[in-house]
Amino acid sequence: MRFMSESDQMSNQSGKPESKPAAKRSATRKTTSKASVKSKPAPKEKPQTKTTDKAHEQPHVKMPDPVELSQSVAKIAERSQKLILDFMEKRSQSEDAKSTVDPFNIGGAFLELTQRMMADPAYLMKAQAELWQGYMNLWQYTAKRMMGEEAAPIASPSKGDKRFKDQEWEDNAVFDYIKQSYLMTARWMQDTVHKVDGIDDKQRKKIDFYTRQFVDALAPSNFVGTNPAVIRATMESGGENLIHGLENLLRDLERGEGELVVTMTDKEAFKVGENIAVTPGEVVYENELAQLIQYTPTTEKVFKRPLLILPPWINKFYILDLKPENSFIRWAVEQGHTVFVVSWVNPDQSLANKSFEDYMKLGIFDMLDQVENQTGEKQVNAIGYCLGGTLLSATLAVMAERGTDNRIASATFFTTLTDFEESGEVSVFVDEEQLSMLEERMSDSGYFEALDMH
Repeated sequence: MRFMSESDQMSNQSGKPESKPAAKRSATRKTTSKASVKSKPAPKEKPQTKTTDKAHEQPHVKMPDPVELSQSVAKIAERSQKLILDFMEKRSQSEDAKSTVDPFNIGGAFLELTQRMMADPAYLMKAQAELWQGYMNLWQYTAKRMMGEEAAPIASPSKGDKRFKDQEWEDNAVFDYIKQSYLMTARWMQDTVHKVDGIDDKQRKKIDFYTRQFVDALAPSNFVGTNPAVIRATMESGGENLIHGLENLLRDLERGEGELVVTMTDKEAFKVGENIAVTPGEVVYENELAQLIQYTPTTEKVFKRPLLILPPWINKFYILDLKPENSFIRWAVEQGHTVFVVSWVNPDQSLANKSFEDYMKLGIFDMLDQVENQTGEKQVNAIGYCLGGTLLSATLAVMAERGTDNRIASATFFTTLTDFEESGEVSVFVDEEQLSMLEERMSDSGYFEALDMH
């Protein structure tokens, strides 16, 4: 969605008059890095053997060191016990413990589903018969395969389903049966739940969403004994992979003080200004809610009209400047744009009374004044990203209503939701009960911690 005005004009000036030097500032934040796992090289291909997939190789079995294994297990048990005790104490002292029993109001939705299903026993019997027929077909398929006959599979993974990419899921009759049994049952369950009559659309979306989460959690790829890749890795490492996995789990639990907060980033991998957010810029202004960072164009000729970028409130300013290869900000200055980016502060209790209107005043109107102070230009091209785009669209509506402010000449939106009537799966987390719970949690501090935003 993009609103465009007349084309920008090129000039030989940067559009930036002399101004007082601003102190350079830096932000600290890490971002995601992906770890890579090296696999052992495949042995040399045997004569007259076409298959070289690792799934067909005999795994090297490593016997675990009993002393090291016992020490690791003892440490894990000790850390686990402390975590459980701390978690139980924290829950018992929590004032809103009752409201967190069912924070997403899932129980009410599935209670209605159960009542509707029990009111139609014919539908239940039909669904049960379909499931039994599916299993009969699967047993026949497996029996034919065990006898060496060709047979078409009953259930196959959807395209792009990486859970079953290991070749053993296809070649091994046992794992193939486990895979198809799961896929068939999961699809039957989701289809049966979705087709229950008498449930309104909002509740149906919630039921469908959480049913899918439930069946995904039960996938055989999630369990050691039914995942051929994990079994193979366990044999090759002597169980060290499982110990490392438990240690990672404990670190995530310790980080969340008893709550499971999955680590998705290497905390030591990146440093702002060194290997992330390296496009040169400086803070030229700040207020209670944000800083304004200016990036100077690198071209001889520059656009007369500056570019103002409004990132999301949760992501940092460098969401569009992660690395030179994919940095939008770097690309923009290389095209001749004088770029300004709003960098939102991390809120604390001192900002508890700030509202959406304050973000509009201090995050856009105030910043437009400062862009004019820095460049002398009265109009900007604006970009809104995600929630920053929602704020920008609301601001444009206010400007249009007033009819006296035309400082935003054009607006471009990146992944921005402006019509919330059909908001997709996010509506699962928004209903009166959940909003009341959120208001309760915010009544004391007036803001959410970073972990609450996951």
